[in-house]
Amino acid sequence: MPEAALSYCALEVQRNDPERFLTCLFAPADRREALFALYAFNQEVAKTRAIVSEPLLGEIRLTWWREAIAEIYGGTPRQHAVVQALAEAVQAHDLPRAPFDRLIEARGQDLQPEPPADLQALLDYADGTAGTLTDLCLSALGGVERQAGIARAAGTAVALTGLLRALPFHAREHWVNLPASLMEQHGVGLRELYDLKPGAGLNRVVESVAYSARAHLAEARSLRRHVPKRALAALLPLTLAEGHLKRLAKNGHDVFDTSLGEKSPLAAWRLSWMALRGRF
Repeated sequence: MPEAALSYCALEVQRNDPERFLTCLFAPADRREALFALYAFNQEVAKTRAIVSEPLLGEIRLTWWREAIAEIYGGTPRQHAVVQALAEAVQAHDLPRAPFDRLIEARGQDLQPEPPADLQALLDYADGTAGTLTDLCLSALGGVERQAGIARAAGTAVALTGLLRALPFHAREHWVNLPASLMEQHGVGLRELYDLKPGAGLNRVVESVAYSARAHLAEARSLRRHVPKRALAALLPLTLAEGHLKRLAKNGHDVFDTSLGEKSPLAAWRLSWMALRGRF
């Protein structure tokens, strides 16, 4: 798809989240822009921690988005490219407001200096962020049966996989989203992680989180019969997450292996094959 033919939101997703951009191409044409708008909104709130110098400024930014969402549902969306696209998606597909507020609230946890206390806390964060985003995308694609359960399982799997992939980058920024209880159990210290010199225990922590990601992926797929082809695009990120998890397991769950950052030339082919078969 040539860049000249892409909307602002589509370009933002293509540049900043190319894997999700690929999955959007498998959505019905009349729903594609809604997905681009949702993913662009997600990028706006997800990057909050990375672009502010202190938590208070992050809270101000998230408050701006809370107010922007309220104005969309009040019929007076503010002049902002993503807000305008989001307003169109909300109106065209009757998207509920609550998930937007829930996603913004969950992103507030990014501003906390401490890692999640335990695995359950991390799962709650994953559900609140990517699970909620998946729920919105499914709604934009017409909704499905058992939507809440599918969105929670799929979003959690994708979020956990993404957090593991981003761990080296986050560690450089002194931000770790691994369960504190697991790090303590396996003797992983924050200082060593921040210095990019973790011990062997980190691989065991990563293995535990990856195991949970695979379990949630399997749960989502067990509900596949409830997902019509028109809604597949919202769940195709699972196909790519599975590939990343397999590569991670193959290398012993070493997230600092630079080969993990290489793009797979077969990603588009895998998505096409799964979509053709009505699977994710």
